[in-house]
Amino acid sequence: MKATPVLVIDVGGTHVKVLATGQDTKREFVSGPTLTPKRMVSKVQKLVADWKYDVISIGYPGPVLRNRPVSEPWNLGKGWMGFNFEAAFKRPVKVLNDAAMQALGSYKRGKLLFLGLGTGLGSAAIVDCIVEPMELGHLPYKKATFEDYVGVRGLEKYGTKKWRRYVADVVERLIVALEPEDVVLGGGNVHKLKKLPPGCRAGDNTNAFRGGFRLWEKAEDSTRAKHPCVRAPGRPLDFKR
Repeated sequence: MKATPVLVIDVGGTHVKVLATGQDTKREFVSGPTLTPKRMVSKVQKLVADWKYDVISIGYPGPVLRNRPVSEPWNLGKGWMGFNFEAAFKRPVKVLNDAAMQALGSYKRGKLLFLGLGTGLGSAAIVDCIVEPMELGHLPYKKATFEDYVGVRGLEKYGTKKWRRYVADVVERLIVALEPEDVVLGGGNVHKLKKLPPGCRAGDNTNAFRGGFRLWEKAEDSTRAKHPCVRAPGRPLDFKR
């Protein structure tokens, strides 16, 4: 059976990146504080006009419920909350928190904790193929929140050396609290670490695309691809939104 062609859209605070089934090279454009969802849809449609896709996965930088954002993003324009992407794209769409989509693309087995070191602190967990988006970055830490110390604001305020120490401390605290079997550090700033904290492996932003493709995999397709979440005769995965 031929797999359904998927377009994956990874919405970030500085860029929107896209990749489709059968394509080898991602395409992207600048996002930023003036990017509304309508503009995003229009820009994506123009950017991928020569690509074939029947369904869409969107990684969104914030909480999602029933395929729609439930809060406005910190670093983009307004109008995202409640936006109907299926109506805008005129195709079936699955929207997932961006950290959860990267976690899904990084997942191997057991209990995974994903932490994204980017503009803020993205976070998600997967336990036996159940995907749980999280908002750990907003939890209190020292005089502010985790995100204020290990996100880009912390990097700019405290400098690389102190930021690395904060990352190590935050990761250690979360590992003790959540007891994961596997910890993946991703996001655009993971390469600024001299070494990874104990028990962690480095992720890659391209895992967001893999996660977006996995969202649409059927059991028969996933078996051929050795999807880690196929449990015959069950579904490939579940995720909470």
